[in-house]
Amino acid sequence: MDLLAAAAGLGLGASLALGLSAQSVSALSAPGGVATALGRITGMLSGYAMVITVLLSARIPPLERTLGQDRLIVWHRRLGPWGLYLVLAHTVLITVGYAGAAKTGLLAEVGQLLWTYPGVLSATAGSGLLLMAGVTSYRRARRRMKYETWWAVHLYTYLGLGLSFVHQVDTGAPFIGHPLARAWWTSLWVGTLAVVLAFRVGLPLWRSVRHDLRIAQVSQVGPRTWSVVLSGRRLDRLPVAGGQFMMWRFLRRGLWWQAHPYSLSAAPRPGRLRITVKELGDHSTALAGLTPGTRVAFEGPYGVFTPDVRRSRYVLLVGAGVGTTPIRALLEELPPDTNTVVILRGSRPEDIAHLDEFTRLLAHHPARLRTLTGPRDEVRLDAAALRALVPDVTRRDVFVCGPDAFTRAFVSAACDAGVSVDCIHHEDFAF
Repeated sequence: MDLLAAAAGLGLGASLALGLSAQSVSALSAPGGVATALGRITGMLSGYAMVITVLLSARIPPLERTLGQDRLIVWHRRLGPWGLYLVLAHTVLITVGYAGAAKTGLLAEVGQLLWTYPGVLSATAGSGLLLMAGVTSYRRARRRMKYETWWAVHLYTYLGLGLSFVHQVDTGAPFIGHPLARAWWTSLWVGTLAVVLAFRVGLPLWRSVRHDLRIAQVSQVGPRTWSVVLSGRRLDRLPVAGGQFMMWRFLRRGLWWQAHPYSLSAAPRPGRLRITVKELGDHSTALAGLTPGTRVAFEGPYGVFTPDVRRSRYVLLVGAGVGTTPIRALLEELPPDTNTVVILRGSRPEDIAHLDEFTRLLAHHPARLRTLTGPRDEVRLDAAALRALVPDVTRRDVFVCGPDAFTRAFVSAACDAGVSVDCIHHEDFAF
């Protein structure tokens, strides 16, 4: 991780240096020179920001195992807008600078750039695609879109990046007459493409073929909740642990092109994996109709929601609704000497997925089970309630999984109860 962070910093410095190297004192003093120089620098920085943004979501195994996909996606979302801001700044500054040099109006210069400068029209189209992907990635916009629609729109990011890259290396001042600079920038972008293809396409395809996952059984385990058991080959060679999740692609008509994240709901067993899904949308509802023998492709495993991140042998596991499923798998993976308390939350007992399995597991495990059922405003799980349920909560590692609103509220309550932030473990699956 330290080496990767250092490499990212060096790459940023090299990008900035290339942007600065294309300037001269005489050019800066000419009409529009300062705006043009700033436009070239922001263009270099925007290209580098786009590369890092893509790498953060490239599912690189060392990053995934160390940081967790949810944290990488948070960084991806925070950095992504800055790449777009820099693209817009580059566009405006270059136009202003060239208009100053040519002593023409801005609109006239826009026309000149689009129709006479090579690559500018395609780069403008690429910037439009990047802007479209960025706008649809804001939470408010995503809530109004189906996941499948957002995913399809997001694929245009790669086309937009390709158009922008061609424009940079063909007409960018830092690269004209500088073959070493062009070679470095090309290797950076081609290397990023290779990483994406390797870990977003190649590794999932190889694992899917090697392990040959198929639906073994689909059964209802609660109201609108289904358990899906999968069988496969050499699953003992798959580096997966209870608490992790995968991106699943069910190879059936209408579903094969969609990949959705579902956590394991039981610790991996020889030749068997299991997920549990609640009907919350078109995709999850369609899983109830899967038939045995259906092939399954997958990406992953992902996530650091595993016993490996705990700091002590005192653990509190908290699950709400279908969020109890990774908690159930995590419970199986804990060492026998772990002092464990389990809190399960649901509107009704039947809404707590696999409650019967928790009861059976805890009969042979040194753990305490607490179930909280009823309306949220009547059965609270705030700091006071948490301290009453688990008096020694401050000495425990806390693992929590559930709907986003529940998880955020519980994390806040745990902090108010005195639990260290470093001891609270959760993952956001709302990608």
